[in-house]
Amino acid sequence: MNNYEENALKELILWQEKMKKKPSLSSGLTKGLQNKMNSLYPDKLQNFITESIKNMVKLVLVGSEFTSKHPLMHADLEQRENLAKEKIDFYRKAATASGAGTGASGLIVGLADFPILLSLKIKFLFEIASIYGFNIENYKERLYILYVFQLAFSSDKRRIEIFEQISNWDNYVKDLPTDVNSFDWKTFGQEYRDYIDLAKMLQLVPGIGLVVGAYANYKLMNKLGETALNAYRLRVFKH
Repeated sequence: MNNYEENALKELILWQEKMKKKPSLSSGLTKGLQNKMNSLYPDKLQNFITESIKNMVKLVLVGSEFTSKHPLMHADLEQRENLAKEKIDFYRKAATASGAGTGASGLIVGLADFPILLSLKIKFLFEIASIYGFNIENYKERLYILYVFQLAFSSDKRRIEIFEQISNWDNYVKDLPTDVNSFDWKTFGQEYRDYIDLAKMLQLVPGIGLVVGAYANYKLMNKLGETALNAYRLRVFKH
């Protein structure tokens, strides 16, 4: 193991401890507040977000839209992660630009950022999977992508559950059904919506939408980048 791999392993261990951290009392209060906020949103808005998430999940599972390069072979961890960090920077800038552009344009255009941001996040994860040498033509690898997504954008309680699942992925995935319709996209969607709701709702407010949209998207993509990097490190170090 070289110096880069040793440092990456140390970072991975710290990240694992963070993922296993038990929910705090404040996280339970936040969840209750979030549920209260959800009841105030118009049904049309909630349905729009829900359908965007549902459609994205189905596209990932059937592999009908998101494509990527062939898995990167014969590269060491440092080479892979240099490429991965370039992708994080690229998609973070793209997400920031989308948030700023749609946030500055009012309610109707602001809503368009939901599916745009979803698409950017999934395309990013497909590219990261390939960089780490995993073949996303494999249905189970596409499932892993959705689990990584959930890990980044779930409540504390759900985050602990998902982390345990991906930590033992090779065994866990054996018992997962191969029918695309069996994936629990409703829980997936609810967790994601709850995670991003406050920031994205503020993005729709005239006058502050540009700044809030850009900042929120930057932070959300940054969180996904950190999660993806370590989720794939987890598998690389296990093999």
